[in-house]
Amino acid sequence: MENHINAPSGTQQGAAENFNGVAWVTLLTQPGNPTDCVVGDVTFEPGARNNWHSHPAGQILVVTAGMGYYQEQGKPAQLLRPGDAVSIAPGVVHWHGATTTSLFTHLAIGPNSSQGMADWGAPVTDEEYQAAHRP
Repeated sequence: MENHINAPSGTQQGAAENFNGVAWVTLLTQPGNPTDCVVGDVTFEPGARNNWHSHPAGQILVVTAGMGYYQEQGKPAQLLRPGDAVSIAPGVVHWHGATTTSLFTHLAIGPNSSQGMADWGAPVTDEEYQAAHRP
């Protein structure tokens, strides 16, 4: 049996067309690895969030630091803290990002990555983002 070791590709800023604000992404496993699972360590600066998007094979988020939000389209936002995990079904449109006052770091786990990583949509508006902060 062959062993594969993939070193992180380094930290890169999230693509401006998919993020509002600054987010940093470090891929811990690369696409095309034998498990067909991509794992990224993502840190959002305060106030940063990604666009509405979905994943063809779903996604798992595991919060490791700070506080942030996760919201599925048509549902209220959920406040997330370290230790929280979110299992996102395939094709569910959602966004995630930091609160206005805290960094937010999570592992983003993309199973079956050969099916595609993400289908990006429109930016989360300031109104949508502010609504996440209301109880």
